[in-house]
Amino acid sequence: MPRLTVKEVLESKGKRKMTMVATSDHDTAQACEEAEIDMICCSEVGLPLVRRGAPNLFIRPGLPISKIVASDDESIRASYALMEQGADAVHMISNPHRIRAVAEMRIPVCGHVGMVPAYQTWLGGFRAVGKTANEAVRVYEEVLAIQEAGAFAVEIEVVPERIAAEIAKRVEIFVIGIGSGSQCDCELLFAVDLLGRHKGHYPRHAKKYRNQYQDTVEAFSEFRRDVDSGSFPTRNHKVAIKEAEFERFLETIDKSSHE
Repeated sequence: MPRLTVKEVLESKGKRKMTMVATSDHDTAQACEEAEIDMICCSEVGLPLVRRGAPNLFIRPGLPISKIVASDDESIRASYALMEQGADAVHMISNPHRIRAVAEMRIPVCGHVGMVPAYQTWLGGFRAVGKTANEAVRVYEEVLAIQEAGAFAVEIEVVPERIAAEIAKRVEIFVIGIGSGSQCDCELLFAVDLLGRHKGHYPRHAKKYRNQYQDTVEAFSEFRRDVDSGSFPTRNHKVAIKEAEFERFLETIDKSSHE
């Protein structure tokens, strides 16, 4: 399938809902492309692997905070570097001023509001944002500021569905929702949650479609039991050698040991 452009992403608003998966490894990115997921978000370091795995998908890597806070110039240089590696847009956890500096260089930028993990200490921990009118208004104003700064998209994380829905229909930019209901322009899930790759707590908004962690534990346990019982490796897993060659090998090493 042809790779999405920013223009096509914006034109999809209100017409069809898109999907985005967060992953930074090659094989998962490849699976996303085969499954016809629309977009991938990844880490800066994971971009080369993800691009090789999904050459035809829209990829939005995150710009590291260390490069965002340095200066406008550093943010611009880092963003250009990501674009040269195959990014279609960059994700910035930043104020509108820094977003504007990058966006003015015609680099597609996606902002982030709501429960921003890097700034959760200001919220008192990982929690929903926008459950009071004042807090919801602040989220809306942040989205407007990001839009005014020139971003083409914004990620809204863990915000009440009705608030996210109202924001999505009132703004022109593309709204990516995670834990924010079903009315955003795109739905995002992390691959590790979607595939059930870890043990313990899963976010309330995540849906576990598979349980790869348990499958992995069971596979490792079966491997250990097979080794203990001698049922692995079998003949099919072994490399054979002709008898004559084996005898020649023994003769050679026996001769060497007596010299």
